[in-house]
Amino acid sequence: MATIKVKQTGSPIRRTKDQRATLIGLGLNKMHRVSELEDSPEVRGMIRKVQHMVEVQD
Repeated sequence: MATIKVKQTGSPIRRTKDQRATLIGLGLNKMHRVSELEDSPEVRGMIRKVQHMVEVQD
């Protein structure tokens, strides 16, 4: 299976609870942390929800 590396670039301060929970679900709860996740439609949707706070790496 393909994997995606996601890096948190934005702070969850002053964000809604669901956006904070999405970051935690992606394994990102601190700045500049990188998480490697399986490429699936569910993960893509979570990334899209917090796209302003994350960066997808190669």
